[in-house]
Amino acid sequence: MIKSKKTFKSLTLLSLGSLVSSGSAFLIYIILARQIGPESFGVFSSSMAIIKTFLLLAGFGIPQFWLKAFGKEGWNGIRWVKPSLYFVFFSLMLIVITIFLFTVFVPKVDATNFLLQILIFFIFGNISVQLVSSKLQLEERYEVLALWQLAPNLLRLVIVILCFYVLNFSINEKGIGIIYAIIGVIFVMLGIKQFILMLRGQISLKGHDKHGSKVRNLPTISDVVKEAWPFGAANLFAFIYMQSDIIMVKYISGNQAAGFYNISFVIFSALLLIPTILFSKYLLPKYHRWASHDKTKLYNTYKKGNLTMILIGSICMILILMLASYFIPLIFGEEYIPAVNIFKILSLSLPISFLSYSVGATLVTNEHMKMKVKLMFVVAVFNIIFNLLVIPEYGAMGAAISTVISNVLLLILYFYNAQKLVFKKAYNE
Repeated sequence: MIKSKKTFKSLTLLSLGSLVSSGSAFLIYIILARQIGPESFGVFSSSMAIIKTFLLLAGFGIPQFWLKAFGKEGWNGIRWVKPSLYFVFFSLMLIVITIFLFTVFVPKVDATNFLLQILIFFIFGNISVQLVSSKLQLEERYEVLALWQLAPNLLRLVIVILCFYVLNFSINEKGIGIIYAIIGVIFVMLGIKQFILMLRGQISLKGHDKHGSKVRNLPTISDVVKEAWPFGAANLFAFIYMQSDIIMVKYISGNQAAGFYNISFVIFSALLLIPTILFSKYLLPKYHRWASHDKTKLYNTYKKGNLTMILIGSICMILILMLASYFIPLIFGEEYIPAVNIFKILSLSLPISFLSYSVGATLVTNEHMKMKVKLMFVVAVFNIIFNLLVIPEYGAMGAAISTVISNVLLLILYFYNAQKLVFKKAYNE
Protein backbone atom coordinates (compact mmCIF):
# COMPACT_ATOMS: atom_id res chain seq x y z
CA MET A 1 0.00 0.00 0.00
CA ILE A 2 2.81 2.41 0.92
CA LYS A 3 4.62 1.60 -2.31
CA SER A 4 1.43 2.18 -4.34
CA LYS A 5 0.94 5.56 -2.71
CA LYS A 6 4.54 6.49 -3.41
CA THR A 7 4.19 5.46 -7.07
CA PHE A 8 0.96 7.43 -7.42
CA LYS A 9 2.54 10.49 -5.83
CA SER A 10 5.60 10.28 -8.08
CA LEU A 11 3.52 9.90 -11.25
CA THR A 12 1.24 12.73 -10.15
CA LEU A 13 4.15 15.08 -9.58
CA LEU A 14 5.77 14.18 -12.88
CA SER A 15 2.44 14.55 -14.68
CA LEU A 16 1.73 17.95 -13.16
CA GLY A 17 5.24 19.15 -13.91
CA SER A 18 5.07 17.96 -17.51
CA LEU A 19 1.58 19.38 -17.97
CA VAL A 20 2.68 22.78 -16.71
CA SER A 21 5.75 22.65 -18.94
CA SER A 22 3.82 21.48 -21.97
CA GLY A 23 0.98 23.88 -21.21
CA SER A 24 3.44 26.76 -21.00
CA ALA A 25 5.00 25.80 -24.35
CA PHE A 26 1.52 25.44 -25.84
CA LEU A 27 0.48 28.90 -24.62
CA ILE A 28 3.69 30.37 -26.03
CA TYR A 29 2.85 28.98 -29.45
CA ILE A 30 -0.71 30.28 -29.20
CA ILE A 31 0.57 33.78 -28.40
CA LEU A 32 3.18 33.67 -31.15
CA ALA A 33 0.74 32.33 -33.72
CA ARG A 34 -1.66 35.19 -32.98
CA GLN A 35 0.92 37.94 -32.56
CA ILE A 36 3.39 37.36 -35.39
CA GLY A 37 1.19 35.58 -37.98
CA PRO A 38 1.54 32.32 -39.97
CA GLU A 39 4.50 33.49 -42.08
CA SER A 40 6.79 34.59 -39.21
CA PHE A 41 5.51 31.76 -37.04
CA GLY A 42 6.54 29.34 -39.77
CA VAL A 43 10.05 30.87 -39.83
CA PHE A 44 10.43 30.52 -36.07
CA SER A 45 8.99 27.00 -35.81
CA SER A 46 11.08 25.66 -38.72
CA SER A 47 14.20 27.29 -37.22
CA MET A 48 13.45 25.57 -33.92
CA ALA A 49 13.08 22.26 -35.78
CA ILE A 50 16.54 22.72 -37.30
CA ILE A 51 18.00 23.66 -33.91
CA LYS A 52 16.44 20.60 -32.31
CA THR A 53 18.25 18.49 -34.89
CA PHE A 54 21.55 19.92 -33.67
CA LEU A 55 20.37 19.50 -30.08
CA LEU A 56 20.12 15.76 -30.65
CA LEU A 57 23.82 15.74 -31.51
CA ALA A 58 24.74 17.50 -28.24
CA GLY A 59 25.92 14.69 -26.01
CA PHE A 60 24.40 12.22 -28.48
CA GLY A 61 22.48 10.05 -26.03
CA ILE A 62 24.44 10.72 -22.82
CA PRO A 63 21.37 11.52 -20.62
CA GLN A 64 19.70 8.23 -21.60
CA PHE A 65 22.95 6.29 -21.35
CA TRP A 66 23.42 7.46 -17.74
CA LEU A 67 20.15 5.74 -16.83
CA LYS A 68 21.38 2.48 -18.33
CA ALA A 69 24.91 2.74 -16.88
CA PHE A 70 23.74 3.35 -13.31
CA GLY A 71 20.85 0.89 -13.65
CA LYS A 72 23.25 -1.86 -14.68
CA GLU A 73 26.38 -0.99 -12.67
CA GLY A 74 24.88 0.72 -9.64
CA TRP A 75 27.25 3.07 -7.83
CA ASN A 76 30.06 2.08 -10.14
CA GLY A 77 28.24 4.08 -12.83
CA ILE A 78 29.95 7.16 -11.40
CA ARG A 79 32.99 6.21 -13.47
CA TRP A 80 31.14 7.27 -16.64
CA VAL A 81 30.32 10.83 -15.54
CA LYS A 82 33.63 12.63 -16.18
CA PRO A 83 34.31 11.28 -19.69
CA SER A 84 30.63 11.80 -20.53
CA LEU A 85 30.80 15.50 -19.65
CA TYR A 86 33.98 15.87 -21.71
CA PHE A 87 32.18 14.33 -24.67
CA VAL A 88 29.21 16.69 -24.23
CA PHE A 89 31.56 19.68 -24.21
CA PHE A 90 33.35 18.61 -27.40
CA SER A 91 30.06 17.87 -29.17
CA LEU A 92 28.74 21.33 -28.25
CA MET A 93 31.84 23.00 -29.68
CA LEU A 94 31.44 21.03 -32.91
CA ILE A 95 27.80 22.08 -33.12
CA VAL A 96 28.68 25.77 -32.69
CA ILE A 97 31.18 25.58 -35.54
CA THR A 98 28.75 23.69 -37.78
CA ILE A 99 25.90 26.14 -37.23
CA PHE A 100 28.07 29.15 -38.03
CA LEU A 101 29.37 27.49 -41.19
CA PHE A 102 25.81 26.57 -42.16
CA THR A 103 24.55 30.12 -41.76
CA VAL A 104 27.50 31.51 -43.75
CA PHE A 105 26.78 29.43 -46.83
CA VAL A 106 22.93 29.44 -46.70
CA PRO A 107 21.34 32.51 -48.41
CA LYS A 108 19.79 35.05 -46.00
CA VAL A 109 16.19 34.95 -47.22
CA ASP A 110 14.49 35.54 -43.85
CA ALA A 111 15.39 35.56 -40.13
CA THR A 112 16.36 31.87 -40.10
CA ASN A 113 20.14 32.43 -40.03
CA PHE A 114 19.94 34.86 -37.11
CA LEU A 115 17.67 32.49 -35.20
CA LEU A 116 19.99 29.53 -35.74
CA GLN A 117 22.92 31.50 -34.34
CA ILE A 118 21.18 32.95 -31.29
CA LEU A 119 19.46 29.64 -30.47
CA ILE A 120 22.85 28.01 -29.90
CA PHE A 121 22.34 29.16 -26.30
CA PHE A 122 19.01 27.29 -26.29
CA ILE A 123 20.94 24.13 -27.17
CA PHE A 124 23.36 24.69 -24.27
CA GLY A 125 20.51 25.21 -21.82
CA ASN A 126 18.50 22.26 -23.07
CA ILE A 127 21.32 19.72 -22.79
CA SER A 128 21.96 21.01 -19.28
CA VAL A 129 18.32 20.40 -18.37
CA GLN A 130 18.46 16.87 -19.84
CA LEU A 131 21.63 15.87 -17.99
CA VAL A 132 20.42 17.15 -14.63
CA SER A 133 17.07 15.45 -15.25
CA SER A 134 18.84 12.10 -15.60
CA LYS A 135 20.60 12.68 -12.27
CA LEU A 136 17.29 13.47 -10.58
CA GLN A 137 15.67 10.37 -12.11
CA LEU A 138 18.44 8.17 -10.74
CA GLU A 139 17.91 9.75 -7.32
CA GLU A 140 14.12 9.36 -7.69
CA ARG A 141 13.72 13.00 -6.62
CA TYR A 142 10.55 13.39 -8.61
CA GLU A 143 9.41 16.61 -6.90
CA VAL A 144 12.62 18.39 -7.87
CA LEU A 145 12.58 16.74 -11.32
CA ALA A 146 9.09 18.07 -11.98
CA LEU A 147 10.09 21.62 -11.01
CA TRP A 148 13.36 21.44 -12.94
CA GLN A 149 11.70 20.36 -16.16
CA LEU A 150 8.77 22.79 -16.05
CA ALA A 151 10.86 25.86 -15.20
CA PRO A 152 12.34 26.67 -18.66
CA ASN A 153 9.03 26.80 -20.53
CA LEU A 154 7.30 28.54 -17.64
CA LEU A 155 9.95 31.27 -17.58
CA ARG A 156 9.67 31.72 -21.35
CA LEU A 157 5.90 32.04 -21.04
CA VAL A 158 6.16 34.66 -18.31
CA ILE A 159 8.60 36.74 -20.36
CA VAL A 160 6.51 36.44 -23.54
CA ILE A 161 3.36 37.55 -21.69
CA LEU A 162 5.18 40.48 -20.12
CA CYS A 163 6.54 41.60 -23.48
CA PHE A 164 3.33 41.33 -25.49
CA TYR A 165 0.59 42.11 -22.98
CA VAL A 166 2.15 44.11 -20.12
CA LEU A 167 4.94 46.14 -21.70
CA ASN A 168 3.26 46.16 -25.15
CA PHE A 169 6.52 45.48 -26.97
CA SER A 170 6.31 44.64 -30.66
CA ILE A 171 8.46 41.51 -30.86
CA ASN A 172 9.15 39.55 -34.02
CA GLU A 173 10.62 36.07 -34.42
CA LYS A 174 14.13 37.42 -33.72
CA GLY A 175 13.05 38.78 -30.33
CA ILE A 176 11.51 35.42 -29.45
CA GLY A 177 14.81 33.75 -30.30
CA ILE A 178 16.65 36.08 -27.92
CA ILE A 179 14.22 35.18 -25.12
CA TYR A 180 14.88 31.46 -25.67
CA ALA A 181 18.63 32.12 -25.66
CA ILE A 182 18.53 34.02 -22.35
CA ILE A 183 16.65 31.20 -20.63
CA GLY A 184 19.20 28.76 -22.03
CA VAL A 185 22.08 30.65 -20.42
CA ILE A 186 20.28 30.68 -17.07
CA PHE A 187 19.90 26.88 -17.03
CA VAL A 188 23.49 26.31 -18.03
CA MET A 189 24.55 28.24 -14.93
CA LEU A 190 22.12 26.29 -12.73
CA GLY A 191 23.25 22.95 -14.13
CA ILE A 192 26.97 23.49 -13.51
CA LYS A 193 26.55 22.96 -9.76
CA GLN A 194 24.87 19.57 -10.30
CA PHE A 195 27.62 18.45 -12.66
CA ILE A 196 30.26 19.33 -10.06
CA LEU A 197 28.39 17.25 -7.46
CA MET A 198 28.29 14.26 -9.79
CA LEU A 199 32.00 14.55 -10.53
CA ARG A 200 32.59 14.39 -6.78
CA GLY A 201 30.43 11.27 -6.54
CA GLN A 202 27.75 13.11 -4.59
CA ILE A 203 24.61 11.42 -5.91
CA SER A 204 21.81 9.77 -3.90
CA LEU A 205 21.40 6.74 -6.15
CA LYS A 206 18.27 4.69 -5.44
CA GLY A 207 17.80 0.93 -5.76
CA HIS A 208 21.48 -0.06 -5.39
CA ASP A 209 23.74 -1.05 -2.51
CA LYS A 210 26.70 1.31 -2.36
CA HIS A 211 28.80 -1.06 -0.30
CA GLY A 212 28.39 -3.91 -2.74
CA SER A 213 29.81 -2.08 -5.74
CA LYS A 214 33.15 -3.10 -7.24
CA VAL A 215 35.67 -0.61 -8.56
CA ARG A 216 36.24 -0.92 -12.31
CA ASN A 217 38.55 0.74 -14.79
CA LEU A 218 37.76 4.32 -15.72
CA PRO A 219 36.33 4.55 -19.26
CA THR A 220 37.68 6.83 -21.97
CA ILE A 221 35.71 9.26 -24.15
CA SER A 222 35.90 6.61 -26.86
CA ASP A 223 34.24 4.11 -24.50
CA VAL A 224 31.48 6.65 -23.81
CA VAL A 225 30.85 7.11 -27.52
CA LYS A 226 30.61 3.33 -28.05
CA GLU A 227 28.04 2.99 -25.27
CA ALA A 228 26.00 6.16 -25.85
CA TRP A 229 25.75 6.33 -29.63
CA PRO A 230 22.73 3.97 -29.90
CA PHE A 231 20.73 6.31 -27.65
CA GLY A 232 21.84 9.35 -29.60
CA ALA A 233 21.06 7.69 -32.92
CA ALA A 234 17.63 6.66 -31.61
CA ASN A 235 16.85 10.26 -30.66
CA LEU A 236 18.00 11.47 -34.07
CA PHE A 237 15.95 8.96 -36.03
CA ALA A 238 12.90 9.62 -33.84
CA PHE A 239 13.25 13.29 -34.64
CA ILE A 240 13.49 12.56 -38.36
CA TYR A 241 10.26 10.61 -38.62
CA MET A 242 8.43 12.86 -36.15
CA GLN A 243 9.62 16.44 -36.71
CA SER A 244 11.73 16.71 -39.86
CA ASP A 245 8.44 17.11 -41.71
CA ILE A 246 8.30 20.73 -40.50
CA ILE A 247 11.66 21.51 -42.10
CA MET A 248 10.74 19.75 -45.33
CA VAL A 249 7.37 21.49 -45.51
CA LYS A 250 9.11 24.86 -45.04
CA TYR A 251 11.57 24.38 -47.89
CA ILE A 252 9.12 22.60 -50.24
CA SER A 253 5.77 24.29 -49.53
CA GLY A 254 6.80 27.53 -47.77
CA ASN A 255 6.76 29.17 -44.33
CA GLN A 256 2.98 29.47 -44.09
CA ALA A 257 2.42 25.75 -44.70
CA ALA A 258 5.11 25.03 -42.09
CA GLY A 259 3.20 27.23 -39.65
CA PHE A 260 -0.02 25.28 -40.22
CA TYR A 261 1.74 21.96 -39.80
CA ASN A 262 3.54 23.08 -36.66
CA ILE A 263 0.28 24.10 -34.97
CA SER A 264 -1.00 20.56 -35.49
CA PHE A 265 2.25 18.97 -34.38
CA VAL A 266 2.49 21.08 -31.21
CA ILE A 267 -0.87 19.74 -30.01
CA PHE A 268 0.04 16.21 -31.10
CA SER A 269 3.33 16.41 -29.18
CA ALA A 270 1.54 17.69 -26.08
CA LEU A 271 -0.63 14.57 -26.04
CA LEU A 272 2.45 12.36 -26.37
CA LEU A 273 3.51 13.64 -22.96
CA ILE A 274 1.25 10.99 -21.44
CA PRO A 275 3.37 8.00 -22.52
CA THR A 276 6.57 10.05 -22.21
CA ILE A 277 5.95 10.72 -18.51
CA LEU A 278 5.12 7.10 -17.77
CA PHE A 279 7.88 5.36 -19.71
CA SER A 280 10.74 7.81 -20.26
CA LYS A 281 10.64 9.66 -16.94
CA TYR A 282 9.27 7.14 -14.45
CA LEU A 283 9.58 3.55 -15.68
CA LEU A 284 12.75 3.67 -17.79
CA PRO A 285 15.26 3.64 -14.88
CA LYS A 286 13.28 0.77 -13.38
CA TYR A 287 13.13 -1.07 -16.72
CA HIS A 288 16.94 -1.08 -16.87
CA ARG A 289 17.06 -2.50 -13.35
CA TRP A 290 14.31 -5.10 -13.91
CA ALA A 291 15.82 -6.24 -17.22
CA SER A 292 18.92 -7.32 -15.32
CA HIS A 293 17.39 -8.49 -12.04
CA ASP A 294 13.61 -9.10 -12.36
CA LYS A 295 12.45 -10.05 -15.88
CA THR A 296 9.09 -11.30 -14.69
CA LYS A 297 8.21 -7.89 -13.30
CA LEU A 298 9.37 -6.29 -16.54
CA TYR A 299 7.09 -8.56 -18.60
CA ASN A 300 4.05 -8.01 -16.40
CA THR A 301 4.52 -4.23 -16.48
CA TYR A 302 4.95 -4.41 -20.26
CA LYS A 303 1.59 -6.16 -20.75
CA LYS A 304 -0.26 -3.73 -18.48
CA GLY A 305 1.41 -0.79 -20.18
CA ASN A 306 0.32 -1.95 -23.63
CA LEU A 307 -3.34 -2.21 -22.67
CA THR A 308 -3.29 1.15 -20.89
CA MET A 309 -1.67 2.95 -23.82
CA ILE A 310 -4.12 1.56 -26.39
CA LEU A 311 -7.07 2.68 -24.27
CA ILE A 312 -5.79 6.19 -23.52
CA GLY A 313 -4.56 6.75 -27.08
CA SER A 314 -7.92 5.73 -28.54
CA ILE A 315 -9.81 8.08 -26.22
CA CYS A 316 -7.55 10.99 -27.20
CA MET A 317 -8.01 10.22 -30.90
CA ILE A 318 -11.81 10.16 -30.66
CA LEU A 319 -11.91 13.45 -28.74
CA ILE A 320 -9.70 15.16 -31.32
CA LEU A 321 -11.76 13.95 -34.28
CA MET A 322 -14.85 15.33 -32.57
CA LEU A 323 -13.49 18.68 -31.33
CA ALA A 324 -10.57 19.77 -33.55
CA SER A 325 -12.79 21.79 -35.90
CA TYR A 326 -13.90 23.94 -32.97
CA PHE A 327 -10.88 24.48 -30.71
CA ILE A 328 -8.13 25.16 -33.28
CA PRO A 329 -9.84 28.26 -34.80
CA LEU A 330 -10.98 29.30 -31.32
CA ILE A 331 -7.52 29.09 -29.76
CA PHE A 332 -5.21 30.05 -32.62
CA GLY A 333 -7.51 32.16 -34.77
CA GLU A 334 -9.51 31.74 -37.97
CA GLU A 335 -6.41 32.05 -40.14
CA TYR A 336 -5.26 28.65 -38.84
CA ILE A 337 -8.34 26.73 -40.03
CA PRO A 338 -6.19 24.85 -42.62
CA ALA A 339 -4.46 23.18 -39.64
CA VAL A 340 -7.68 21.38 -38.61
CA ASN A 341 -7.57 18.59 -41.19
CA ILE A 342 -3.82 18.20 -40.74
CA PHE A 343 -4.35 17.64 -37.03
CA LYS A 344 -7.18 15.16 -37.60
CA ILE A 345 -4.90 13.07 -39.81
CA LEU A 346 -2.09 13.15 -37.21
CA SER A 347 -4.54 12.11 -34.48
CA LEU A 348 -5.18 8.80 -36.24
CA SER A 349 -1.77 7.63 -35.09
CA LEU A 350 -2.26 8.47 -31.41
CA PRO A 351 -3.21 4.91 -30.29
CA ILE A 352 -0.33 3.63 -32.41
CA SER A 353 2.19 6.12 -31.00
CA PHE A 354 1.08 5.53 -27.41
CA LEU A 355 1.52 1.77 -27.82
CA SER A 356 4.90 2.29 -29.52
CA TYR A 357 6.18 4.03 -26.39
CA SER A 358 5.26 1.02 -24.28
CA VAL A 359 6.69 -1.59 -26.64
CA GLY A 360 9.74 0.46 -27.60
CA ALA A 361 10.73 1.11 -23.98
CA THR A 362 11.59 -2.58 -23.53
CA LEU A 363 14.02 -2.44 -26.47
CA VAL A 364 16.11 0.14 -24.63
CA THR A 365 17.19 -2.41 -22.01
CA ASN A 366 20.32 -4.58 -21.96
CA GLU A 367 21.88 -5.00 -25.42
CA HIS A 368 18.69 -4.53 -27.43
CA MET A 369 19.21 -0.81 -28.00
CA LYS A 370 21.23 -1.36 -31.16
CA MET A 371 18.35 -3.27 -32.70
CA LYS A 372 15.97 -0.47 -31.76
CA VAL A 373 18.25 2.02 -33.51
CA LYS A 374 18.24 -0.10 -36.66
CA LEU A 375 14.44 -0.19 -36.65
CA MET A 376 14.22 3.56 -36.14
CA PHE A 377 16.72 4.10 -38.97
CA VAL A 378 14.54 2.10 -41.33
CA VAL A 379 11.49 4.15 -40.40
CA ALA A 380 13.42 7.44 -40.66
CA VAL A 381 14.59 6.61 -44.19
CA PHE A 382 11.09 5.54 -45.16
CA ASN A 383 9.67 8.78 -43.76
CA ILE A 384 12.08 10.99 -45.70
CA ILE A 385 11.45 9.18 -48.98
CA PHE A 386 7.69 9.24 -48.50
CA ASN A 387 7.80 12.94 -47.57
CA LEU A 388 9.67 13.72 -50.79
CA LEU A 389 6.95 11.95 -52.73
CA VAL A 390 3.87 13.47 -51.07
CA ILE A 391 4.82 16.95 -49.79
CA PRO A 392 5.38 18.51 -53.26
CA GLU A 393 1.85 17.41 -54.22
CA TYR A 394 -0.11 17.58 -50.96
CA GLY A 395 1.96 19.94 -48.79
CA ALA A 396 1.43 19.74 -45.03
CA MET A 397 -1.40 17.20 -45.47
CA GLY A 398 1.07 14.86 -47.17
CA ALA A 399 3.52 15.29 -44.29
CA ALA A 400 0.80 14.31 -41.81
CA ILE A 401 -0.07 11.19 -43.82
CA SER A 402 3.61 10.29 -43.97
CA THR A 403 3.88 10.58 -40.18
CA VAL A 404 0.90 8.28 -39.59
CA ILE A 405 2.19 5.59 -41.94
CA SER A 406 5.68 5.85 -40.43
CA ASN A 407 4.26 5.34 -36.94
CA VAL A 408 2.36 2.22 -38.07
CA LEU A 409 5.53 0.76 -39.55
CA LEU A 410 7.49 1.57 -36.38
CA LEU A 411 4.98 -0.17 -34.12
CA ILE A 412 5.00 -3.32 -36.25
CA LEU A 413 8.80 -3.49 -36.14
CA TYR A 414 8.92 -2.74 -32.39
CA PHE A 415 6.33 -5.36 -31.47
CA TYR A 416 7.88 -8.14 -33.53
CA ASN A 417 11.36 -7.54 -32.14
CA ALA A 418 10.22 -7.05 -28.53
CA GLN A 419 8.54 -10.46 -28.58
CA LYS A 420 11.46 -12.07 -30.37
CA LEU A 421 14.36 -10.56 -28.42
CA VAL A 422 13.19 -9.25 -25.04
CA PHE A 423 10.38 -11.62 -24.10
CA LYS A 424 11.18 -14.71 -26.15
CA LYS A 425 11.22 -17.08 -23.17
CA ALA A 426 8.12 -15.65 -21.51
CA TYR A 427 6.29 -15.46 -24.84
CA ASN A 428 6.96 -19.09 -25.73
CA GLU A 429 5.79 -20.22 -22.33
